[in-house]
Amino acid sequence: MRRFALIAIPYFWLLALFLIPFLIVMKISLSDAALARPPYLPQLDLNEGWTGIKAFFSELDFENYIFLTTDDLYWKAYLSSLQIAAISTVLTLIVGYPMAYAMARADESWRPTLLMLIILPFWTSFLIRVYAWIGILSTEGYLNQLLQGIGLISEPLTILNTTTAVYIGVVYTYLPFMVLPIYSALDRMDDSLLEASQDLGCTRFSAFWLITIPLSRPGITAGCFLVFIPTLGEFVIPSLLGGSETLMIGKILWEEFFSNRDWPVASTVAVILLLLLIIPIVLFQRNEQKQREMDQ
Repeated sequence: MRRFALIAIPYFWLLALFLIPFLIVMKISLSDAALARPPYLPQLDLNEGWTGIKAFFSELDFENYIFLTTDDLYWKAYLSSLQIAAISTVLTLIVGYPMAYAMARADESWRPTLLMLIILPFWTSFLIRVYAWIGILSTEGYLNQLLQGIGLISEPLTILNTTTAVYIGVVYTYLPFMVLPIYSALDRMDDSLLEASQDLGCTRFSAFWLITIPLSRPGITAGCFLVFIPTLGEFVIPSLLGGSETLMIGKILWEEFFSNRDWPVASTVAVILLLLLIIPIVLFQRNEQKQREMDQ
């Protein structure tokens, strides 16, 4: 009973907050749009008994999934979102790994302060931080004023409402999610391994590449997932910093739900997006389990 109670809590959490909402969205994706409340049909009526249940399931179809394959807007949005999420993850890793490495190698008395500085942006609203970048990246913003003031540019740069602004916003927003897992992995690393490698003739770069990087791989993987997954469905940053030309699936999802009020198509988009995220994670977990079994 103790073991069952321990396992039941997280499973109940997943059932209540993931599986049941997913099944509801999945059902809506198999429905048809209608001018009703809620704006889709069919709707289950238990008062009709078994006949109503059979009629309900007979009216479900995959027309919305077929529709997504016929309209290039959606698959272009998926590809654009995958590209932006992948590039943003790589940029966040390039920026975050040196920060995590410096924190792990800093004096122990400084580490709490450095951790607080990394977490400090979470003390303010996410929306306010994104709006602040509008004032920094706009044509008359602080960045252009600084660059013109020191003589690096003669005319203001157009950064806002471009993909570059989206990359900047994503890297800034999700940088702590990359730094903290890598720092945790590096902090647990045994420094004697580096000393032993240098005694055996390894240069510092070789020791870093052959020892530090492999031992920090779990943190790198966790950080990449924590950045890539929310970026793929991001809506606020592309809307505020990217403008109308930035095509991401999160914006399409919002427009289908709230502008077009086409809940079935929006649910179909959400289901496919979720599958794009779950399948790589499951494959990665299976690969990691096989590697652990081979190591044993």
